Formats: sequence, C-alpha cells, structure tokens
Amino acid sequence: MFGLFAKKSDTLLGLDISSTSVKLLELSKNNNRYRVEAYGVEPLPPNAVVEKNIADVEGVGEAIKRVLQRSRSTVKLSAVAVAGSAVITKTIEMDRGLNDEEMENQIIVEADQYIPYPLDEVAIDFEVEGDSERNPDQVDVLLVACRRENVELREAALELGGLKARVVDTEAHAMHRAFDLIQPQLGANPDEMVVAIIDIGATMTALSVLAEDKIIYTRDQLFGGKQLTEEIQRRYSLSMEEAGLAKKQGGLPDDYEDEVLNPFKEAVLQQVTRSLQFFFSSTQYDDVDYIVLAGGTASILGLTELIEERLGTPTLIANPFVEMSLAPKVHAEALSNDAPAMMISCGLAMRSFD
Repeated sequence: MFGLFAKKSDTLLGLDISSTSVKLLELSKNNNRYRVEAYGVEPLPPNAVVEKNIADVEGVGEAIKRVLQRSRSTVKLSAVAVAGSAVITKTIEMDRGLNDEEMENQIIVEADQYIPYPLDEVAIDFEVEGDSERNPDQVDVLLVACRRENVELREAALELGGLKARVVDTEAHAMHRAFDLIQPQLGANPDEMVVAIIDIGATMTALSVLAEDKIIYTRDQLFGGKQLTEEIQRRYSLSMEEAGLAKKQGGLPDDYEDEVLNPFKEAVLQQVTRSLQFFFSSTQYDDVDYIVLAGGTASILGLTELIEERLGTPTLIANPFVEMSLAPKVHAEALSNDAPAMMISCGLAMRSFD
C-alpha cells in the first residue's frame, strides 16, 4: 500500500512535474493564513516527460536539483502527484466495523475485482469518505491505484534532485485542495456551485468538475499551449526556445495577434466547449455555474473574457496566492505571473497541514 493519503506533520515541498517544467512551492501556515516561503519554476529538457509520463529520469532529476537551489528552500521532503490518466479510482462499500488494517487486507484480497493489472505492478491506497447512503452498516471507501512504475520513476527523479518523496497524491486531488483557496473568490454560496476547473498545460488539458465539494468528473485530453509555441516557431522561423520566450515576453510582428494568437484562443474555446460537452453527455448535469482556468495557458490575455462571453458562464483565472503573504525572498510579480500554473504544486504543498 502506498501513502497516497498519508498523514504527516513535516513541512513538504509541493513538486509538480509537468510536461515542460518542474514547479516547486513551500508554504507555512500561521493560524489560518498561509505564507509562501519559497517557489520556483524550472524548464525540463525536451521530451523528458511525455504525456505526464517520465521518460528521462536524469533530466527531470537535474531540473529538480536546479529548481531547489534557485528557490533556496532547505526542505528535503516533498509531495508529488501522478496524472489522472494514470490513476484508477473507485468508490467501494465496506463494513463499518473494520479498522484500517482489516480494510487493507480485504482490499488486497479483492483487488482483482477493481484493478485490471497484476497486483504486484500497482500501488494502492484508500481513504474512508463517510457513511454509505445505501447501507447504514457500511462506509464509502475511495480506492486509488496506479502502476507502481509511475510512482517509482517520480521517487527516483526526486532522489536525483536531492529530495525524498513523502507523499504521492493524484493531480485531481491536489487541484481540488488548492481550489479551497479559490472558492471565496467565486461570490455567494460557492459550496452550492458546480465548478469546472480546466487546467490547460503545455500538452495536456485536464477537466475536473466539483459539486458539493467533491470531484464528480475528470477527463484529460491532448491539447495545450505548446501548439501556440509551435505555430510561433513555424510562422516566424524561431527556435522552440525563442518562440517560448516571445510568447511570454512579446515583441512579435504586428500580425501575431490576428494571425496566430486569436485562432489559438478560438481553439482553446473549442477544447473547453468539447470537454464540457463530454461531461454533460456522461452525467445528469447540463450546465456549470463557474469555470476556473488554470495552467500556464490560462494567462493568455483576453482568453477568460472570450470563454465567458461565448459560453455565458462566469470565468476566473486561478490564483491560489491572493490571500497569502510572501517571504522576502519570493518575487511577487513572478509568482503572480506563474500563479495559474501553480495550482497542483500548491495543493501538494498544502499536504503539510493535513
């Protein structure tokens, strides 16, 4: 059994290993107020991570080492996450009277009912969610499993970078935890809302839908900001690195907005619409109350307004740091710019306070 839901008291670095970068965050907490103690973002070598799977452990390990040095954090324990596409989750019912050890033994015995892989190839964990609505003598138990290789590759990369993995979480649960910091920004009665969090990364877009403070739907699809970078590279004959910098810093020719940026924003809108249609067609829901955009692509100027106008749904860019104080060594403007892409690392860093 792997500690996906482990409880601990040590400070943990939230470390998000995405397709193109490693994002690090250290938080402290005083009463109910968080403070950012350290943060950093470090690019990964090309193809070091492919569709959320680590392909170059050494390359990822070196990036972790660099981001740790630049952040100037002295913490050596960390929380990392595996992608939703690599995870099997299932809610099962178990007898109320069982303790954790008895539940664990029963899950291991019955695991082949729930998990389509040999048991020695998977990491499994579980968490009791509460009383079963159908049977008062039973409780609902969330079972989570992923291929052990996904966990071990992350552990190995962290070790090369000078860190130790204390907690392995799922990206969706980390995003959900960070959403607690966004919720007050949504206005009246956010607990009663159905909220779609759309995390648009470099190569993958992940949709998580929350209702009654639970994740009710997740879906990953291949689409991301790298497509804009590649179009800049192709149209203006730049290297991939030059195109990535130009996308962030500006300075592109006058036709960039009309010929490149606006068509890409339309493509993002199409992907958001398609993701929501998949959600509506596979559930009893036919609408969401709010859209929260996360990931590096969320920061594109005018994207929020475009989605809100076309879909008629209030839309917000995720910033979990709005109410946080910052340590003197943290660069406020840089953190603000990176905020939408830091949701998973923030949710992981919050594991320090479980």
